[in-house]
Amino acid sequence: MYFLGFDLGSSSIKACLLHADTGQVVASAFYPEKEMAIAAPKPGFAEQQPEQWWENACLASQAVMKQSGVSADEVGAIGISYQMHGLVVVDKNLNVLRPSIIWCDSRAVEIGNKAMEAIGEKKVLPHLLNSPGNFTASKLGWVKQNEPEVFAQVHKFMLPGDYLAAKMTNEVVTTPSGLSEGIFWDFQDEKPADFLLDYFGFDKNLIANVLPTFSEQGKLTSDAAAALGLKAGIPITYRAGDQPNNAFSLNVLEPGEVAATAGTSGVVYGVSEQIKFDEKSRVNTFLHVNHTVEAPRYGVLLCVNGTGSLNSWLRNTLLQGNISYPAINDLAAKAPVGSDGLLCLPFGNGAERMLENQDPGANFQGLQFSRHGINHWTRAAQEGIVFALYYGMEVMETLGVSLKNIRAGEANMFLSPVFRETFANVSGATVELFNTDGAQGAARAAGLGLGYYKSRDEAFVGLSALRTIEPDSSLAEATKEAYGRWKEALLNG
Repeated sequence: MYFLGFDLGSSSIKACLLHADTGQVVASAFYPEKEMAIAAPKPGFAEQQPEQWWENACLASQAVMKQSGVSADEVGAIGISYQMHGLVVVDKNLNVLRPSIIWCDSRAVEIGNKAMEAIGEKKVLPHLLNSPGNFTASKLGWVKQNEPEVFAQVHKFMLPGDYLAAKMTNEVVTTPSGLSEGIFWDFQDEKPADFLLDYFGFDKNLIANVLPTFSEQGKLTSDAAAALGLKAGIPITYRAGDQPNNAFSLNVLEPGEVAATAGTSGVVYGVSEQIKFDEKSRVNTFLHVNHTVEAPRYGVLLCVNGTGSLNSWLRNTLLQGNISYPAINDLAAKAPVGSDGLLCLPFGNGAERMLENQDPGANFQGLQFSRHGINHWTRAAQEGIVFALYYGMEVMETLGVSLKNIRAGEANMFLSPVFRETFANVSGATVELFNTDGAQGAARAAGLGLGYYKSRDEAFVGLSALRTIEPDSSLAEATKEAYGRWKEALLNG
C-alpha cells in the first residue's frame, strides 16, 4: 500500500507518494516549476487563484504516479497540508467567488483590531487565545464589509486545504485545528466561537461540517480521480495547516517538542499541554493535530513572513536571477559573523504578527560602500532572518516553551550552513535536520487517519536525522553580540 500527501504552499503544490510499510518516498513532484504568482492589487494585499492550486495539484499527482509506476489501485489514502490562515469563499455549486485572500495579506488588520476592542480582551484572549488580528475570520469580515455583493453569495468559507479537499470529494468539511488557525474556535467550550460569529454577523451555516483531523473526510469522485491520475473512492483521511503538519512530519507531537521551518515564511512551533496566550498576540496558539479533550495538545506558533521570500528577492532582483541558491549560501559563508556591521530587518512581506501586526517593510542598515560587498548582503539577510525568529522565540520562552532541541527538515533555508549555524549559536539550541517535508508528513498522517498505522512508532518508520548542529562556543558570543545590535536597531528604528 502507498499513501499520497499534498502540500499546498504559497510557491507550489508538492505531491509525495510514500510506501506504507517502509516509510520511504517512492516519488515526489511539485508544480509549477517556477513560483506561483501572488497578486497584490493594492498595497498590503496578497491573493492567489484557488483554481490554480487545483490545476497544479493535478499536475503534481499525475507526475508522481507516472514517475513511480505505482498502480492507482495501490493508493490507500490521501493527506493534505496547506498554507494557513487563507480564505476561500464559494457559492452553493462550490464555485469560487473571488481570489483567495492568503496568509500574508494585511488588509484585515484593523477589522481584527476593532473586533478585539469591541468584544474585549478579557473575553477574546481566554477563549480564542489570539486577537482576531489578520486571520481568516477578519478576512471574511473584510469581504462582508467591502464586497457585500460577493458576501451575499457565500455558501461556505474554507481554508485553502478545505478547498483542495472539496475539489477532490465534492464535500465541504473542515477540522477543529483548521478553525482554530482561522480564529473561529472557542478553546474553553471546544466548539466554534458563537460570540465571534455574532460580532461579525456570520451565519453559523457558513462553517463547514467539522470532522477530526485524522478521519475519513470524503472520497475521491470519479471526475477528481481522473484529473489526478488516481482511482475513484480513495479516502482523504487527514488535513492540517502547513505548520502543524510540519511539526507532525518531524514527529513533534508531545509537550516540550519543537519544530522549525524556513520556506517562504519562517516558523518555530512548540507543543504544549497548557492553554497559554501572549497578551499581545505576537506568537499564536492553535490546536495541534493530535489535540483531544482528554489529552490536550496546543501548538504555539511564531511566524516571520519574509524568510525564503527575502532570499528569493535577493536572488531575482539584486542578483538578477544569475546565481543558484547554493551559490548564495557559499557567498554568505565568505562574510564574517555579524556581516561586518551590516544589519537586515527582514520584514517586507506584509504585516508581522510578531510586531503586533505592524508592516514596517524590510531594510538594510549600516551599509558602508568601502566595506560591504555581495557576501555581506547575503549573510546579513540570512542572519537577519534568524535574528527575527529568535526575537519571537524569546516571547515563546515566556509561555513555557522549551527551546533546547529544535527539529527541522533539511530543506529551504536550513540547507545553508550559515543559516543553521547562526540559528544554533544565537539560540543555544541543538538543531536536528531530518529527511522529511510537508508532503511526506501529510502522506504519513493519511496512514494514521486510515487506521493503517496503529502507533506513532509505526507512522514514523523511515524518518531519520540527517544532521545535528550543536552551538559552537567559538562563534556563539560574536553571534549574540550581532543579535544585540540587530535587536537595538529593531527597537529603536
